Amino acid sequence: MTSSMSLSDSRTRSYDSVVWHDSAAVAGVRYAVARMSLGRRIELARRMREVGRKMEYFEAGTETKDKLEAAVLAAELDREYLAWGLTAVEGLEIDGVAASPEAVIEKGPAELAAEILESVKRETGLSEAEQK
Repeated sequence: MTSSMSLSDSRTRSYDSVVWHDSAAVAGVRYAVARMSLGRRIELARRMREVGRKMEYFEAGTETKDKLEAAVLAAELDREYLAWGLTAVEGLEIDGVAASPEAVIEKGPAELAAEILESVKRETGLSEAEQK
């Protein structure tokens, strides 16, 4: 007996472009992080390119002001990661309004932002050197 493949035998595959996480930092909150795709990888690289160059320059400096500038740029990179990867938030209000990704970045709990940042960086699959 031979098996044949027909269109009726094929199955549709499902792919979610985001991954949902329950927050460990803020009980009752869940957030969605974008999964990496070719298009999103290109977008992330474009966002990071210029800030990353500047950060490398200042990290190589020996003066305190260079180190301070590098720290500011590192925080800007983190913000870009959050803006790129955080797609939705549920279960959180900020100033009486349902939290949006932008609101979490701008004025949400710092511990939640830090947790989400780690999730975003894990999802990119990039090494630490590539993240810079």
